[in-house]
Amino acid sequence: MTVENPMISTQEFSGSNFEVVLHPLVLLSISDYITRHTLRQQNGPVVGALLGQQHGRQVSIEHAFDCLTIEVDGQIVLNQSWFDERMQQMKDVHKSPALDIVGWYTTLPSAGPQPVHLPIHLQILQNYNESALLLGFYPNFVADGSTCGKLPLTIFESNFEAENQEKVTGDDKNTIKIDLKPSVRFKEISYTIETGDAEMIGIDSIARSGCNATAGINKETGSIVYSKEHQTEPDTNGKTEKINTEDRVLAREEEELIASLTAKMNAIKMLQARINMITAFLKEIYNSNDENDLDDQVNRSAKHIVLRSIQSLLSKLALLVPVDTAGYKEELISEQNDVNLVSLLSTITESIKDVRKVGVKHGIIESSKTVKVRSNNQWGGSSQKLSQRGVSGVGDLLT
Repeated sequence: MTVENPMISTQEFSGSNFEVVLHPLVLLSISDYITRHTLRQQNGPVVGALLGQQHGRQVSIEHAFDCLTIEVDGQIVLNQSWFDERMQQMKDVHKSPALDIVGWYTTLPSAGPQPVHLPIHLQILQNYNESALLLGFYPNFVADGSTCGKLPLTIFESNFEAENQEKVTGDDKNTIKIDLKPSVRFKEISYTIETGDAEMIGIDSIARSGCNATAGINKETGSIVYSKEHQTEPDTNGKTEKINTEDRVLAREEEELIASLTAKMNAIKMLQARINMITAFLKEIYNSNDENDLDDQVNRSAKHIVLRSIQSLLSKLALLVPVDTAGYKEELISEQNDVNLVSLLSTITESIKDVRKVGVKHGIIESSKTVKVRSNNQWGGSSQKLSQRGVSGVGDLLT
């Protein structure tokens, strides 16, 4: 049974129509900080600030940076002086367009925000933004792979709600509701992902460079660290020895191939997860013996909608598989022949070009031989004529 989180509001916020746009650069910054925090085994929570633009209820989250926290009276809060200095530096860098604090991020349990997160949120609300957002990242969803292709994060907006306390007075047991001081409650809001051209190029470059990431060995501990492309183990001298690897940088074609195969692998994994989900749903309906559940009009209507969607999906599978398999194979072979023919023509063209170069060089050599022979004949003929006239030529011996 799921326990309700008292920090999550069940009321409808008045005028709650936030339009949040999230940029991928924020996700990269958060992922990088969480990775460094985990590998370095740092103490304290993962806390960072979100930078962006806000126009009324329209918010764009464009950048993020990690924050330094301190403990005051048993509560975790931001280091105010450090945060103000860092915030001014970020504003100096991002002047056009001007960015400001739109919220903060941290890691959350699956239940959602907890009371321990309130001090930082109240600090940001009071000093920087009265409508600051909270971006919660769920690392446990990433560990067990239960995101089903969705981002393991949620964006919350906050609102002050008055708590009510019921008090029974009098002989007739009248109930009086007393309003206490307002408390902060969170509510999940939807968001969209938006990527700029420069961002897309940067993310693509990061994704490609990730294929060449390597890891070394900690010489103090002597532990073995494996990476995607390199495997190492310590030798007797405590140095790093590479085994079964080739120390080189991947070519661009290899990186593109790896990226393409990775994308296809992720798509196949997602497809398999969705198929398993549909299969489990159908098995549950088939094996269901709960008559009350079957008599429930709402559940039955919902199941019928899902079953109709599954039937519609199955009916579309025939469009993916051609009816005329023989014709499809012939067309496929024809396309392969066309591709091979174009490749062969390209090879022949290159060969003809090489032959022409050889012919030009051969012509130059033959022409130089002809000129040399003519020059020798001219010198030899003049010497013979001079000898016939009684005039000594060059190289004649005098007697």
